[in-house]
Amino acid sequence: MTYLPSAERYHTMRYRRCGKSGVKLPEISLGLWHNFGHVDVMETFRKILHLAFDSGITHFDLANNYGPPPGSAEENFGKILKEDFRGYRDEMIISTKAGYTMWDGPYGDWGSKKYLVASLDQSLKRMGLDYVDIFYHHRPDPETPLEETMAALDLIVRQGKALYAGISNYPAEEAAKAVAILKELGTPCLIHQPKYSMFVREPEQGLLDVLEENGVGCIPFSPLAQGLLTNKYLHGIPEDSRAAKSTGYLQTSQVTDEVIAKIKQLNTLAEQRGQTLAQMALAWLLKDSRVTSVLIGASKPEQLADSLKALENVDFSAEELERIENILK
Repeated sequence: MTYLPSAERYHTMRYRRCGKSGVKLPEISLGLWHNFGHVDVMETFRKILHLAFDSGITHFDLANNYGPPPGSAEENFGKILKEDFRGYRDEMIISTKAGYTMWDGPYGDWGSKKYLVASLDQSLKRMGLDYVDIFYHHRPDPETPLEETMAALDLIVRQGKALYAGISNYPAEEAAKAVAILKELGTPCLIHQPKYSMFVREPEQGLLDVLEENGVGCIPFSPLAQGLLTNKYLHGIPEDSRAAKSTGYLQTSQVTDEVIAKIKQLNTLAEQRGQTLAQMALAWLLKDSRVTSVLIGASKPEQLADSLKALENVDFSAEELERIENILK
């Protein structure tokens, strides 16, 4: 059956300008970090992508190493793009990244021009694309001169392999330097992707100010703190959770009694707002006008539908914000 996108798709989503650029992004974007690899069920993630596009999500975020195995998220996304979204490429913002280990040897990691250019060429082949809309350097490289890494992003944009350059995981000071170098090269930095949530507040210590001053957009990843900011951990650690398995980024040791107490208090406030904890956590990030879009993941369509409901209430009273700060202290 041929997929036909909903005719209403642009009526319900709100879009925000990305920094001082000409690009607008949906308030919620879809990340393909987990759940889109060869180990996952194609029919499930096909439905997630359909629902996302039907709901006005135009931005799809990937990286060279997403899967598992690495590269498989891009392959699968490329396959669905070709089969279901043919003719809709120009309605999408597709991003990818390089900066973490992708292949063996000295040229498959970090931030050299050699790695970034080669990695993007591979990503384009996997997705069957001529260009991506945004190409990010995925993390700072302490050993490669920042000038070389930024020159690679500039080169990639000039070659037409990406329309815009972005950075991810850069702390405030590094980000300011990177943004300044790109500006000088004539390829302004479009966007920064930091880890940011109610439980991870580092971007508030200077980064958001740097981005605002320089007209750079911001798209937080891990907005639900690896699932901590959902109702999953209200009663301790469930057996099927990431924390129980301790295989991913969330370890059992992070889910302390103190953290669970905070989750319970936040959940009470969310209920009073007519939201789930996850919906409130997403809305809380969007209360800041410096945040362009929030990047979410989804393992099934219902999860995405639930997250989208966050957009029904993104306003917080001064009293609510104060309560949240008191809980998080």
